[in-house]
Amino acid sequence: MPLRIGHGFDVHRLKKGETLIIGGKTIPWEKGTVAHSDGDVLLHAISDALLGALALGDIGTHFPDTDARYKNADSLSLLKEVASMVDKKGYRIQNIDTTMMLQHPKLKNHIPDMQLNIANCLNIERTQVSIKATTTEKLGFIGREEGVAAEAVVLLSS
Repeated sequence: MPLRIGHGFDVHRLKKGETLIIGGKTIPWEKGTVAHSDGDVLLHAISDALLGALALGDIGTHFPDTDARYKNADSLSLLKEVASMVDKKGYRIQNIDTTMMLQHPKLKNHIPDMQLNIANCLNIERTQVSIKATTTEKLGFIGREEGVAAEAVVLLSS
């Protein structure tokens, strides 16, 4: 199959005093994600999309939260491992399109750094990584600032 498409989604609870890492970048804010790893929802969604495109399961299958080796794991390192799986299957990443969902903080000024982190990790061009951010207009758990979510779609070619 010359083309494969994958979709990924991740969500984490937010808590005061925790660190907020999105796209491999620490974002200064009063709340951060509660997670077994570093809680980078954007990188987790991208990892799931890449794994899904090749029918390799999900991030929890490969890096379970029941395994102490992944406690506080750097999600860029996990994404690099996923990229290696994609490479071993003979596929290349054509593009990644993502949407971050959070009420606060605003990500506009952080997106270029996130794109660069992801592109460098995956050995692709920054222009192959799209990151958009939206609020939920103060609706639901995201609007109440109880959590953050990310969605990713990837296109792979052989």
